[in-house]
Amino acid sequence: MSLTNSTMLELGTTIPTFELPEVVSGKMISPEIYAEKKGVLIMFICQHCPFVVHVRDELAQLGHDYDLAELEIIAISSNDAKSYPDDAPESLKHMVEESGFVFPLCYDESQDVAKRFTAACTPDFFLFDHSQRLVYRGQLDDSRPGNGKPVTGKDLRAAIERMLSGQPVNATQLPSAGCNIKWKSGNAPDYG
Repeated sequence: MSLTNSTMLELGTTIPTFELPEVVSGKMISPEIYAEKKGVLIMFICQHCPFVVHVRDELAQLGHDYDLAELEIIAISSNDAKSYPDDAPESLKHMVEESGFVFPLCYDESQDVAKRFTAACTPDFFLFDHSQRLVYRGQLDDSRPGNGKPVTGKDLRAAIERMLSGQPVNATQLPSAGCNIKWKSGNAPDYG
């Protein structure tokens, strides 16, 4: 595990296009199918990272809390499943079922989608508004494994609430931190 911070993609960036298979149903998921929503939250997660394990219950709760809201949530795992079999689609399917996720979890086998988002760690969060422009990227909250702070989701939840109510999201945002994405050999990007 290598502690890595998110890259903090420039606010206002248009959501990168993608189409990925959802690990439970195999259905292809794309942010374009949620264009009528007020926003889309993209989360890069995996199964084994202690930072994701630490917040997994809050991720599931976010899904339940916003299930009927005008927000779509899409989780993506981009780790190299050959080197990290816990992040293979079949294992991720068990994670969805065990965690009670009500949002789709997709598998990015090529890792191209992670590169388009400049995703660097798990978890990594990207919130886009109704015009599919990035309004928040950064941490869920300031809780980390072992720091004794409760997992509340306060930073991400505040951004979601402001976006859904049509208010500007505070541009002062702190990066997420977690395990680095497990890139395939020779595939690691240089985000500079």
